Amino acid sequence: MTQHALLETRATRAWLGLIVVLGPVLLVSMDGSILFLAMPRISQALNPTADQALWILDSYGFAVGSLLVAFGNIGDRYGRLRLLMLGATVFGLASAAAAFAPNAELLIAARALMGVAGATLLPSALAVLSELFTDARRRAQAIGIFAAAFAAGFAIGPVLGGVLLERFWWGSVLLINLPVIVLFLGFAPVLLREVRATRTGRVDAISVATSAVGLLLTIYGVKHAAADGLSITAAVAIVAGIAVLAWFGTRQRRLEHPLIDFALFRDRVFTIAVITGLLPLAAWSAAAYLAGIYLQSVLDISVLRAALLALPGAVVLTVTCVVTPMVVERVGKRAILLISHFTIAAGLLLLLPTTITGGLGWYVASTATAGIGYGISFAVVADTAVAAVPPERAGSAGAIAETANELGNALGIALLGSLAAVLFRLHGPDLAPTLDETLQLPTLGATTATDAKSAFLTGMHVATTTAAALHVALGLLAVRWLSGKVRR
Repeated sequence: MTQHALLETRATRAWLGLIVVLGPVLLVSMDGSILFLAMPRISQALNPTADQALWILDSYGFAVGSLLVAFGNIGDRYGRLRLLMLGATVFGLASAAAAFAPNAELLIAARALMGVAGATLLPSALAVLSELFTDARRRAQAIGIFAAAFAAGFAIGPVLGGVLLERFWWGSVLLINLPVIVLFLGFAPVLLREVRATRTGRVDAISVATSAVGLLLTIYGVKHAAADGLSITAAVAIVAGIAVLAWFGTRQRRLEHPLIDFALFRDRVFTIAVITGLLPLAAWSAAAYLAGIYLQSVLDISVLRAALLALPGAVVLTVTCVVTPMVVERVGKRAILLISHFTIAAGLLLLLPTTITGGLGWYVASTATAGIGYGISFAVVADTAVAAVPPERAGSAGAIAETANELGNALGIALLGSLAAVLFRLHGPDLAPTLDETLQLPTLGATTATDAKSAFLTGMHVATTTAAALHVALGLLAVRWLSGKVRR
């Protein structure tokens, strides 16, 4: 075989490998959002409590976010391809278990197991991808496609879920994972090679446990307070969770190989980039979750129509993610980060004119406008974070950026969703803790139903306005901190 033919064969193998890797990447991101439009159906089928409904959505994101860095280190030591194969297998089995879960408790457990498996896939997929493309230019193109696929998964999750729910039962949105997993397990050993780091530190099991426990205790307390009011149980959980997270942070500063290198946050550019990875995902997930309920339960439109209404925002987000790297070359990263925060804030505020009788146009305008900012954040965060630190710390910086994305997705529903739940409980008819449960009451009158819908809308407006205010604040902070620091 000639040298040219050999290079062509390697290039073909690399691009085929990229296609195979993108399958699990799409699934991991898509499963963070695919249940948004399915929640009314799940509520009818499994009758979860208010906090269980939030955990059905959040258990997945918290498992992924809590373990992402740890599994990145484990893959370095024991092999990325091996971890990819194991993770994909568990992801498929857990998806099947979740699809046929007979109650809310088992669905939460299965979603958490999906999250654990998902945490094995993202860092390993990116490492294997870097091995496939040895040429720097081709590798940059491949990573750009990787980032676009990850963003597209978040965006198309609700749309695909809505299309499936129009014809099938709610579990179908999870069963679609299985064909992708089967194809990956069949082709990955042929097209991908094993990747290991030459030097790695040990994975600190105590750090993994305390980070996960601290997050779960804190969010459990917040959700419990939102659903049932502040109680001793909720207060103890919040205080204990914060204490565990504080001890986790202290421990990281003493370890030779910390799970999260907090010293990186001394760089202002890195800090802004990581927060930009977390906050937009928090705003997007909360707005998508609340808007899904608004469209179906308040405006009483079909799940398919709700999915189609989400499509323009998904298209804008995906296209923006693809074209942003080219725009950055012209305007610089500082300007593009500012555009991201202010367009997200503007998009969220466009939800304020929505009412209990109409507002579909405002909803579409909101998702399309905010989609520009979301797409920018997905495209530039990892690259900005990595570029802000020395080359020998690039791996740690990239892992933290990915973790911020996943935690943002979970925290948005947990915190902003809980804020909306509190306001519904305070302003609603106080017959049930959620809108869907209230509307299912057999003796519910028309006036009470209107009051319940108005209370939900108040919660949605306050939650999205809060997210918009946070984005404006971060944008202003970026103006001050990044002046002259980020050019390209």
